[in-house]
Amino acid sequence: MSQKKRVLFLCVANSSRSQMAEALLRHTDSKHFEAFSAGTAPTEVDPRTRDALEHLGVSTAGLFSKSVEQLAGEPFDYVITLCDKSALECLALPGTGEYIAWNFEDPATSSQKDAYRKTLHEIHERIKMFVLIKSKPASAANDGMTPTELFKCLADETRARIAMLVTLEQELCVCELTAALEEAQPKISRHLALLRSSGLLEDRRNGQWVYYRLHPHLPEWVRDVLKRTLDSNAEWLRPDVQRLWQMRDRPGRKPACD
Repeated sequence: MSQKKRVLFLCVANSSRSQMAEALLRHTDSKHFEAFSAGTAPTEVDPRTRDALEHLGVSTAGLFSKSVEQLAGEPFDYVITLCDKSALECLALPGTGEYIAWNFEDPATSSQKDAYRKTLHEIHERIKMFVLIKSKPASAANDGMTPTELFKCLADETRARIAMLVTLEQELCVCELTAALEEAQPKISRHLALLRSSGLLEDRRNGQWVYYRLHPHLPEWVRDVLKRTLDSNAEWLRPDVQRLWQMRDRPGRKPACD
């Protein structure tokens, strides 16, 4: 039985961005992932998409535009949307594990020179990060965490604020963190992914929400550093905490099952 993770990339027309992502993931790590793509209103693969992929040395074999309905009922470990519109239209695919929202400019409507190659490069960088994060076993991520690894995690101000808020609240979802930190959801998600891959945080899904908490197997000294930092920097974190506590319609949650 295959142990590969199944990844579905979604966009509206399934003509450029989602096709690029499918081909790039297959090119980058076909050992651990199976890549698919589809659209909510599919057309055909843009020739400029094929040209950009082939220029990078990425195979375009097997790429064709298809409807998301053709994949209904198939299980996927990850469903990744490549544009805001597809993110809104594809919120409930049965049998789906984790939803991830990326947003890249449509090269078909871009006025930039070499728009297709530029978009391809941006998606390629994101795919490489995805592979790095998702192919690393979470259970092994925090084994023997060193002070250098911890302080690298916290060297970025946004990640430090996330870590402090999670330490304070015990568990938070992406929407709560975007409200508290007043940052865009993609930026928060990227930092959460790095904190998770480092072993500092663990995530769990509850309905449509994904919640983040400190990893239960963190060394005690790491928890102590986080707690002491939180206790000694209340004023620094005060604006974030106030925005979080003033947030309306915070998602409910059921207790995590350890």
